[in-house]
This record gives sequence, C-alpha cells and structure tokens, in this order.
Amino acid sequence: MFLMERGEIVRLVVDGIEVEIDDDGGTLLDVLRGPLGRRSVKDGCSPQGQCGCCTVLVDGQPRVSCVTPLRRVAGRVITTLEGLADEEVDAWAEAFCTAGGSQCGFCTPGIVLRFVGLRDSAPESPPARDRAARALNAHLCRCTGWQTVLDAWELATGVELTTTSGPNLGDSESANRRATIEGRSSQVVGPDVVRGRGGFATDTAPDDHLVAVPGNGPWEDPDAWVIGNTLAEARRRSGKVQGRRTTSGAEPPLEAPAGDWDAVLRTCWVEPAPLETEAAWCLPGGDPVGPLANGGAFGAKLNSPLLAVARVLADRHGRPVLMAPSREDTVRHGAKRPPVAGGARRDGTGVLRVARTSGITEAVSLVAPSLEVVEVDIAGPPTSSALRAAGWAEAVVLLTGAGALEVGESVCSPEGAEATAVVDQDGIRVTVQCGQVLNGTVLRSYCIGAAHMAWSWITSESLSVDHMGMVHDLTVRSFGVVGAPETPRISVEVIPGDGEPVNGSDAVFAAVAAATWLHLGAPPDLPGG
Repeated sequence: MFLMERGEIVRLVVDGIEVEIDDDGGTLLDVLRGPLGRRSVKDGCSPQGQCGCCTVLVDGQPRVSCVTPLRRVAGRVITTLEGLADEEVDAWAEAFCTAGGSQCGFCTPGIVLRFVGLRDSAPESPPARDRAARALNAHLCRCTGWQTVLDAWELATGVELTTTSGPNLGDSESANRRATIEGRSSQVVGPDVVRGRGGFATDTAPDDHLVAVPGNGPWEDPDAWVIGNTLAEARRRSGKVQGRRTTSGAEPPLEAPAGDWDAVLRTCWVEPAPLETEAAWCLPGGDPVGPLANGGAFGAKLNSPLLAVARVLADRHGRPVLMAPSREDTVRHGAKRPPVAGGARRDGTGVLRVARTSGITEAVSLVAPSLEVVEVDIAGPPTSSALRAAGWAEAVVLLTGAGALEVGESVCSPEGAEATAVVDQDGIRVTVQCGQVLNGTVLRSYCIGAAHMAWSWITSESLSVDHMGMVHDLTVRSFGVVGAPETPRISVEVIPGDGEPVNGSDAVFAAVAAATWLHLGAPPDLPGG
C-alpha cells in the first residue's frame, strides 16, 4: 500500500482561483500537473529547468516551474495557459496554426506563456523578432526549427513578417494527413495541439494511477522500476542522481576505414531529444497507451518497450500505472541514430562502417548501392534505423563530400522525394518535391524543422559516451541543439507534384546536412561547427 506524504499548507492563486496545497517538498510543476490538473504545463526535463515546457507566469513573469519549489511561490499569482482569456488563447492558436509553428505541440504552451510575458513587458511596442528569438533560449523545440515559431510571434503581435517566405496556406482538411506522412506516425495539427492537448500519455493517465520510474536495470525488466503515488515520490524512492553535463569531450566511436579516399566522415553519438520523454500507461487487464499520441519523435519512439512493462505492472498492482522516465532516463535508454565512420571516392565507391543496427544496411543500399556497409559492434545506447533518414543521410553527406554527388544536385529519398539545398552566409535555401502537397503550411513547417535539425546535427550536436557505452551528457543544454538566435534563415520552395504524397522532410534533412558539411569545409569528424 502506498501512503501519501503530507507537509505544510501553502496558499497561492492559480488561474484566478485561491488554492491551498499540502507542501511535501515538491515543485510548482508537481502541484500544477498533480492536484491542480493543469495539463497544459508539460514536464520535458524536470528538474533540470532547461527545456521550457513547464513555463508559467508568476506574478506576470515567465518562470520554469520544475525548478521552482512550491514554498517559494506562497501567496503569489500563477497563470497557466488555462488561465488566459479564451480570446487570447484563440489568437495565439490561430497565429501558430497559420505559421505552422506547432507540430507535436508539447513545447507550445510554454512558448506561448513566454511570449505573453515578453509582449506584456512592452505592450505599446512589442519587441522585435530578434528579441523574441533570444527569449526562446530558455526553450527547446525539436520539430519546427524555430522560424515558424517566430513567425507566429510576429503574427500574434501584429509585427510585419520578416522571413524570406511567409506562411503558405493550403488545404487545411489535409493537414493531418501531411503531418502524419512527415512525422511517420499518427499526428494531428490544429488549435487544440497549440493548447497542449495532443493526447500525450502523461496527460491522459487516469487520476488514480501509480507512477513508475526506472531504477537499476534494463527498461524491459518490470522489476527494475520503482513505484510511487506521485512522480516526485517515485523519484525519491529510486534514489537516483539527476542529470548532469560532463566536462569530457565527445568523440566519434568508430575509426574510419583504411583507404585512399576523397572524403572521410565520422559521426558522434547524438540525442534525438524528443520533448515528450518516453511514457506509457495501462489499466489492469487493459491495452497500454504509448508514446505515439501525437508524433513519434521522427522515429525515436516507434519501438518503445514501455508498453509491455506498463501492462505487467498494472496487472501486478491492480491499479493504473504510468511509466514516467526522466529526461536523463530517455537519454540513457532511448534510441539513437547509429554512429558511422566512412570513406568514399569520387566514383561513388567506398566503405561505411556503422554501429550494428537492424535495417541500417538496407537503408544505406537504397541510396548508395556502391558503398560497402560494414556493421560493427560497439558499446553504447540502443540504436534504430527508424530515426530520421538514419544511415542513408550519412551516405549522402559522404558521397557529396567525395564529389560522387554534385553540389546542389537533387537528393532523392528511398520513397522518391527530391530536395535540393544551398547553404551559405545568407542562410539555407531549400526546394522540395514530394508528390501532392496536401497542405503547404504543414509541409513547409516540417521542412524548416528538418533543415534546422540537419544544420544543428552537422554543426554542434554530440553526446559524450565512454568506451563502456555509458552516456555522460544527460542535460538538455549538453545535447548541442542550436537555439533560435543562432539558427540561419531558412527558405523553402515547395514544388507541387501530381503523384502520391510521400515524406519530403527526410530528403530535406539529407540535402541540408550535405550542403552544411560542405559549407563548413567537409571536416572529417562531426560536429564540425
């Protein structure tokens, strides 16, 4: 039997309502998502305070709630997205939908609250785009590439759009279909998603659920999980030290093959960094709800073992159980794109050594049949060929550097989408053709996000993983994801086609990655920025 822990009474005002809360030593986030049921406030990294998903207003000022002790806000006024006026939320939702500034939607409520605080700091003259970009340094968004988020800021505050290509409105009825094609799992877009109502597992678990967090042992083992009434309680019982950033540098784990090559490429481990950490819940005797409610983190969550464990634990305890790994748990155990080390010649031949991963050889052969793929056993976190363009994007980068593919030549994905990319001091310029457009706003948003992801991967992303395979970079800021102020301007030209719609953003990812690598001078080791 699990007994609730009690403490002092804290009084505060939340969304205009005076409340009294038992303080058990937890955070403002624990209270907002727990007894107060504010599901728009998301937990993406607690207690790191580095992703911005839990941002709320405290006396009108934006604050990340996961590192704010409840006792510190006694007597204060707290505002969440649910506490804003309906017409104000509607205006922000319309701006984000028009700009394509929200995809999975997990980070969006926190960003909206950040923008509300920024706007209210100068109501007569809303800050310019560059100031809004700097405000986003407190946030992580893995889907949109920032540009469409800043477009939404300008639309919502009446500032004239400064992007090279403004919102490209299309057939809204087909938006969900295009989003699902680009995200490679069921996905919807629209006002409810901006409000954070994407149906995420941690938001939909029954009120009487227990919480399970990883202890010591593999994720697949139900006995390795620690149970509590609340997330805070379960984490305390697990006794684990929270995330850290190491001072050790990241190194590519594979040596390049010997040979007379025109180009050599070695990649580090990198973190996909989905904003919603992997989660699942299950009722006793029921079917589990998993981490694919609104998007699959571009392949990072497609084969989660947590659903099966949730079923076992729910049946064992006779109550609903929510599997709630922390950010550092997801970094340690979540799927990564396999590191590679390759050499290639101008004629397209070469060798690509890659961490052993199911399906990776087949993925590379579809775009680079002349590359010999050698799978290698190395110690490290799990890998997956389902991640965005895993393997074949690396092959495109390597072959472009070797001269086997021409600079600016169309990159053709295994599904037949074509993309070109130019990267220079003026920014990133992309063209994409992927069958019927369906919805121009959604397609453009995903392609901008893919361009940012490629730029960030090539220039700055890495994880420190030791020779035993242990990950040492566990905090959001250690991943190296490029922030909004440092992201180059991205323009996307969508070329309509008559064929069946196929994923276009993966081709954009590969094309921008290759163009970025050449822009940096084709350094043999990534990241190269």
